[in-house]
Amino acid sequence: MIKKNIIILILLLLFQNITLAQELLKQQSKYPDYSYMYLGEDKYEKFNRKMFAFNLGLNKYAIKPVHILWASIMPDYGMERIQYAYKNIEYPKRLISSLIQKDFKTSKNETLRFLTNTTIGLGGMFDPAKTFFNIESANEDMEQALSNCKCQQGSYIVLPVINGTTARGVAGKILDTALNPTTYVGTPILAMVKAGITVNRTSYMQPLIGMIESNYADPYDITKKMYGIDNYVKCNNFDRKEILQKGYKELENKEDNEKNIELVEHTLDNALQASTNSFENTRDRKLTISEIVRGGSKINDIILQSYNFDNSQLMADIILYDFNAQTPIVDSMRTALLDDKDINKSVWNELSLWNRSFNCQIKTGEINITPDKPNYKFRYILQKNKQSPLAIIYPSIGEGINSHHSVVLAKLFYDEGYSVIIQGSHFQWEFVKSMPNNYRPGIPSQDADYLKRVTTKIVENLEDKYKYKFSEKTLIGTSFGALTTIFLADKEFHNNTLNITKYISICPPINLIYAMEQVDKNGEDWNKNTENLEVKTAITASKVMQLFEQQENENIPEILPFSNDEGKIITGFIMHQKLSDLIFTIENTKKNKPVSIYSTINNMSYKDYANKYLVGDKYNSLKDLEYDCSILSLKDFLTNSDNYKIYHSLDDYLVNADQLKKLKIYSKNKTVLFSNGAHLGFMYRPEFIKELKKDIKSTHISSIN
Repeated sequence: MIKKNIIILILLLLFQNITLAQELLKQQSKYPDYSYMYLGEDKYEKFNRKMFAFNLGLNKYAIKPVHILWASIMPDYGMERIQYAYKNIEYPKRLISSLIQKDFKTSKNETLRFLTNTTIGLGGMFDPAKTFFNIESANEDMEQALSNCKCQQGSYIVLPVINGTTARGVAGKILDTALNPTTYVGTPILAMVKAGITVNRTSYMQPLIGMIESNYADPYDITKKMYGIDNYVKCNNFDRKEILQKGYKELENKEDNEKNIELVEHTLDNALQASTNSFENTRDRKLTISEIVRGGSKINDIILQSYNFDNSQLMADIILYDFNAQTPIVDSMRTALLDDKDINKSVWNELSLWNRSFNCQIKTGEINITPDKPNYKFRYILQKNKQSPLAIIYPSIGEGINSHHSVVLAKLFYDEGYSVIIQGSHFQWEFVKSMPNNYRPGIPSQDADYLKRVTTKIVENLEDKYKYKFSEKTLIGTSFGALTTIFLADKEFHNNTLNITKYISICPPINLIYAMEQVDKNGEDWNKNTENLEVKTAITASKVMQLFEQQENENIPEILPFSNDEGKIITGFIMHQKLSDLIFTIENTKKNKPVSIYSTINNMSYKDYANKYLVGDKYNSLKDLEYDCSILSLKDFLTNSDNYKIYHSLDDYLVNADQLKKLKIYSKNKTVLFSNGAHLGFMYRPEFIKELKKDIKSTHISSIN
């Protein structure tokens, strides 16, 4: 009777008719509500949040310890083989699902894959079907079949252990289980094997769970968004390789190539005209675009004079002649290409107690900044030399202490003999949660004071705990962290207490209010064309997910398969999510109860944030605040100090040419401009890495001398 009632309940929920598209049109907000778009109204939010908190606790105290034990027994290679074998065993559900959808191509491919991998691949532990025959796998399950049969998904619900799903998802899982051969295992030995396979399979979820808990103020909300988008992608077969390949093909057509060439010509034209006469070997002729773009023999490693003070033309210091520019928004996304495969290199899984990869060697510490407030966490890795130089990293806006870029930069410094401290962004919920109640990030001078206080305590904590005396200190910041790096450098210029030797600032917003306006403009552009927004967002998300998976095994191509509109969807989502987490924390929102704050958050831009939280007694309007939010207000420091370096690009969409010109006049050769890369999109380039290493080595050598 109980089973019958459960089935009836599932069927009732399954065929609810929720017309999301019509409901979505009723919403009037600056930013799309992706949870609502893909899952509809959260009818069971009160129950869901409590169950979500229960599941997190269950995972922390019961499930994760088992995964850690398993990962410490079984090397990573063995875990991968078991995972491959399990996926091979799941062949029946993929076959039946694709047949129901009349996707006979996938049915054929999955059958060929199963036969090939079962025989040549030793029971599926290896994947010769893909390696030798280029037969790609498809992510098929029975929920996709139900979706194809027009079954409505029903409301979002969080269940014990299973976590977030829908009624259709529950029905799909029941059918998947029925089609899984391991379900019918009867003997004790085979049951133990099945238990091992289950532990192995579920352990791969731990990194995602850890990332969600540490990076987001409201893990429930982001998990719901991720489930909704991922499920929509899967049920519409947008996760196929054809989607990614189509994106690349669209970039290869003649019209796009002509646009890219025009963009390169426009970006480099001023630099070429103004710089030709500054080189003896090119004094009698003008460098051509083709020489710059294709890397003519005359221009290898050419460094252009940055600023022609005679005709006031802004030029590049370093030309990335083979950059193949797309658009500033998409080019900025190339910052994801900054990577180091050795960071996670280990024969053990990252959960293992024996994993000694660079990333796992980085320790986590904590200090208290404000009484009765949570401790502030930071990460660090120390050299054996107790008088080693120290690098301190301030990441981009909203990034936490587990930022991948911070770890890449940390390894770069560590390899040069530095100990490293990784802090989180001050414009991030964990930082704000540990500060006094009245702290609101966004006024650079004030932010620098708080960061100075935090950095001082961290350095003192490490020096006392490990009996270190760091010989020198270098502070490096990216984006928003780069802005406060310069403001902190100005404070230390007038009153040196941290004893920092050099400041390195990568793509700081020169005028924070202007940068906020550009972020808002890109984030709100979705409103101009809401037609098929669900599909556009899902296809964009699919490309991102496929590239992420591709990065695990191979390098991502330099050209990214995104249109400018898709780039805006991605950056708009990321930037507004960071603002969402911050506001969620500032308003002291409780996680385990239904919340109404998202109707406010989805209507709040960065400009709205500044007006609500930054304008007050001292500033009557954003215009009053603007000067104090500009690096150009630090003219005395920029002109007279020699212990800093700023890296920027000519096409960074968060600054304009006039701002860059003034910065160059004040700082002269202490600012290095790249011809391309937009906002942080040049960081993966060898030209940048080479220049950065020069700064690191010269600082280190000077301190020794």
